[in-house]
Amino acid sequence: MSVQTLSDLKYVTREELAETLQDPEESKKIAVVDVRDDDHVGGHIASSLWAPYQQINPRLPELVRRLQDKQRVIFHCALSQQRGPSAALKYARERRHLLNLKDEHGAETDGGQEICVLQGGFVLWQAKYGPDERLTREWVRDVWDE
Repeated sequence: MSVQTLSDLKYVTREELAETLQDPEESKKIAVVDVRDDDHVGGHIASSLWAPYQQINPRLPELVRRLQDKQRVIFHCALSQQRGPSAALKYARERRHLLNLKDEHGAETDGGQEICVLQGGFVLWQAKYGPDERLTREWVRDVWDE
């Protein structure tokens, strides 16, 4: 099934993502896309790509090309309530368009890539994994203790 609407999006828990990132083989199969804008402070998920939501539309073709070999692409913002899900949907639509993804009947398909959103976004992620340097980079406790 291809992602068409927000209700089609699959959510990934922070625990599931952390487990995947710590597995050397599985971590190669995924990409994490951070779409926070000016709130991209206080840390980020290890190996994530930063694609600010305010700049996402012109960057979509680049992201599709860069991530086309990944089995799963996980988007997030601060809370993953608006920007993260919206970016995931825009990415899914651009991917189908650029790669002309259709099944044998001409219906749009996801082409085998799972497009997800990180449940709770970076706020929930950092609450558990912020201090863990294997999973989070440039984490600043003072930013989150306020």
